[in-house]
Amino acid sequence: MNDQGRDAEGRPARLERLLADGERQVVPAWRRATRGEPRWAVTAVILVAVALQLMLPHRLALQPYWALPVLELALLAGLIAGNPRRVEPRTRWLRLLGLALTGVISLANGWAAVRLVAGLVDGTEGAEAGPLLLTGGGIWLTNVIVFALWYWEWDRGGPMARIRGHHQYADFLFVQMQSPETAPPDWEPAFLDYLYLSFTNSTAFSPTDVMPLSRWAKMLMMLQSSVSLVTVVLVVARAVNILR
Repeated sequence: MNDQGRDAEGRPARLERLLADGERQVVPAWRRATRGEPRWAVTAVILVAVALQLMLPHRLALQPYWALPVLELALLAGLIAGNPRRVEPRTRWLRLLGLALTGVISLANGWAAVRLVAGLVDGTEGAEAGPLLLTGGGIWLTNVIVFALWYWEWDRGGPMARIRGHHQYADFLFVQMQSPETAPPDWEPAFLDYLYLSFTNSTAFSPTDVMPLSRWAKMLMMLQSSVSLVTVVLVVARAVNILR
């Protein structure tokens, strides 16, 4: 009787495990509820963006030049305190904090890019080729990080919504979604995938192996390509003219 009782008690648990295993085999990870991705990648990239902003000439930054980087670090500290190890859907304010951080980084880099382009057009920037290329490269690289954050924050409602599996229709189509046999069964897009998407869009000025599906994704990729193209063309053209 005891063995039969224990067997009866264990059947629901076994059935639950079988159903979960069946769901994992039928439904891809990017369409079902999963664990949050580790925070280290997005944290490291944001710190790189802050460092690049501090390295830019102070005349290109909103004054005082240290104000926005300090605000970014404070917002990042709040996110780490709320979710120290993984990006998980705990409270709504974490989502708002992440969007605010991305917005502040975008504002700082956008202001620097506008000031640089205006200076190049007016002839007040770019006296030496070396510093000009470093400045332009820093703004371009920060732009890659900025758009990677926006893609990561908005695709299927953001990282916290993707964990819940609420949004079934993707905004970006990755290769692993089209050919699931090329990836592990638990594969789903993480921040480094969006960073790769942003980098290739900034270098090729068009989609490569990740296709935008929604209209907002197409418009955002078009904006990034335009900003990258203007920055690269003006900076390189001015540097070549100086070297001549």
